[in-house]
Amino acid sequence: MTGLSRQKQKLLFMKQLFEHRTDDKHTLTGNRLIEILGENGIKAERKTIYDDIKTLCDSGMDIETTKDGHSNAYYLADRLFQDEELYVLADAVASSRFLTQKKSKDLIKKLQQLTSDYKAKDLRRVVYVENRTKTFNEQIYYAINKIQEGIFTQSQIRFKYFEYTVEKKKQLKHGGEVYSVSPYALVWENDNYYLVCYSEKHDNISRFRVDRMTQVDITELPARDLSDEEQEMVNNLQSIYGMYGGDLMELKLQFDNSLINVVMDRFGEKTICHKNSENTFYINREVQIAPTFWGWLFQFGDKAKILEPASAVELAKEQLSKISSNY
Repeated sequence: MTGLSRQKQKLLFMKQLFEHRTDDKHTLTGNRLIEILGENGIKAERKTIYDDIKTLCDSGMDIETTKDGHSNAYYLADRLFQDEELYVLADAVASSRFLTQKKSKDLIKKLQQLTSDYKAKDLRRVVYVENRTKTFNEQIYYAINKIQEGIFTQSQIRFKYFEYTVEKKKQLKHGGEVYSVSPYALVWENDNYYLVCYSEKHDNISRFRVDRMTQVDITELPARDLSDEEQEMVNNLQSIYGMYGGDLMELKLQFDNSLINVVMDRFGEKTICHKNSENTFYINREVQIAPTFWGWLFQFGDKAKILEPASAVELAKEQLSKISSNY
């Protein structure tokens, strides 16, 4: 590359230097900038360096001036993401069950480009999440793109669906039958993506786990228009306990005071809590009576219970009876 061509790239090269080789603990003086530029075949003088820094600031870069001995030193102060935000994103990527190990590493490498080289290494820290498995379906990224395109263009999609045998081998359901559906929404629940759609096969609103879908493609057929009742079903299948469907019911739920954080996490901070005794409180909440709800409620043992209505109390007793009959 000719010297003239290198000179034209000076501002871009300086921008990259500030982004990757400076932060609040690592600065570059004017002399050091001139030295680094020279090592890369770019001529610079003190006066032009100051003008270049001003130009970069005028373009939107937040380059701060500090002192290194008796010399002015410079560093990039404000970035698109704060360090704490990048740590949160990196931790989420590393621990996500939805992402493969390879994809997690690739995404963290990209996140590292958003901070200095010195702080980038901190984003490589290993995040341990107990009993967290990672998906092995690399096609899931392709599937999500196709599903989103189908939702945005209101087109039907088709795919094959697999499950695991007891030998831990993938097996296409119904002999490799092709499912044709009208996609409406993607739902993130319990570390998995679910597609909410109208299924031609089931003639009903259904949910499918995206990481179990394969050979996803868009068709030229328009998606099915929803009736008001079907739209309500789609909304229900995007709710907390919607994975297995179930009727909506207004419940009066009692919890031990020690579960207040759990209740806030599950139902949100706007949930109104009523004192029930010195050790308990209750809430009124509409939930879907589904296996996922019973699993969530029963995990708390005698620290959580349904108070009303009586029909829901009887349903809880039936569920517990079924469980106890296994032992």
